[in-house]
Amino acid sequence: MNKVIEADFFPRESDVDFSWPSPSTNSAVKEKHRILIVDNDGDSTHLVKILLERTGRYLVLEENDPTKAHQSAQNFRPDLILLDIVMPETDGGEVAAEIQADPELQTTPIIFLTALVTKAETKAGLRIQGHPFLAKPISIPELINAIEENLPVHAPV
Repeated sequence: MNKVIEADFFPRESDVDFSWPSPSTNSAVKEKHRILIVDNDGDSTHLVKILLERTGRYLVLEENDPTKAHQSAQNFRPDLILLDIVMPETDGGEVAAEIQADPELQTTPIIFLTALVTKAETKAGLRIQGHPFLAKPISIPELINAIEENLPVHAPV
């Protein structure tokens, strides 16, 4: 049975100039930026993982259970976290607060992904709990630009 994936991450028309960079064959995994994606929609996180890793610049871990997001972050030590806001059991705001309360993770940048805001609000530079956000549906070029703008200067390690 064919399953149709209606993900919020398919590239859409965008005013962002973007072309896929060619992956460097010499780059080691340790040189890639580590990205943790937390979203209860496994199809969406898997698609984003594939598209981000295709650039050759990122190592991506998916976490589809928001109650395990903090533990995954502790184990994976991401350079940046992509975090959906609306999830069952634990929402993104609670996950972000838990991560920020951890002394070892509190400086890890978080970008919220949400359908609760408009593209115009995203472009206005507004923040949610002090974090940048992107409106769903998300274009991959805009996501990559946001990741690059928010990665810590010291990453990758």
